[in-house]
Amino acid sequence: MRDLVERALAEDLGPDGLDVTSVATIPATQTDVGDLVARADGVVAGLDVAALVFEVASGGAVAWTAGIKDGARVRRGDVLATVEGPTRALLTAERTALNLLCRLSGVATHTRAWADALTGTGATVLDTRKTTPGLRALEKYAVRVGGGTNKRMGLYDVAMIKDNHKLAAGGVAAAYGRVRAAHPDLTVEVEVTTVAEAVEAVEAGADFLLCDNMSPELLREVVEAVAGRAELEATGGLTLDRAAEYAATGVDYLSVGALTHSSPILDIALDLRPRS
Repeated sequence: MRDLVERALAEDLGPDGLDVTSVATIPATQTDVGDLVARADGVVAGLDVAALVFEVASGGAVAWTAGIKDGARVRRGDVLATVEGPTRALLTAERTALNLLCRLSGVATHTRAWADALTGTGATVLDTRKTTPGLRALEKYAVRVGGGTNKRMGLYDVAMIKDNHKLAAGGVAAAYGRVRAAHPDLTVEVEVTTVAEAVEAVEAGADFLLCDNMSPELLREVVEAVAGRAELEATGGLTLDRAAEYAATGVDYLSVGALTHSSPILDIALDLRPRS
């Protein structure tokens, strides 16, 4: 995280490491207090990351006090944290800290809406690899904060046999056999689009089936045909207003790429307190 924060600050400060406006307008000795304030209702994630931005930008000269923890639901006007220290450092860190905090809180807020929609259904919302380059670990953390589950971190920790793999390998069974031989201890998931493919995959030994772009009616058929021999994930074209309908088919998970590729930010601002 420190490496990420340092790179993000360097992107903002340029080759000379300078906030030209703050240095020109504010004495080096001036100190102030600022509040991070929610401008909208939502779920907060990324407070520790924001705190690290202020720490790095100030060389440890900014004091951070958080009034809540990640995962808390907040309302517009709530104070999330307070920072105190050199004013130049507060303003230099402001945008980078907010970029990360607003982004992660937006992901957590969006995920919470899905998690709430699935309450009581037995299904869980999953994220995907459709993340912002460089921010995957943070965005997947925000999904967990919002009540979702991480599917896989990358191409290395779960073997996912998709349509192109099946075509290149010569079919489901052939692709599965090659993956299992190469990686006997990895979870193997197979993308399927029909009941017949689902049965073939589970009979080959698949642990997990990715049911792509299936209607609720077709998903029910797959659930019945698989009969608990593998975990089932619905994906493709899912919308929040139909989440409960898809969960009612009996699948274990709803996979939603939009959690990380399309979540709007949660608006949060830094407000300096008026000087007396």
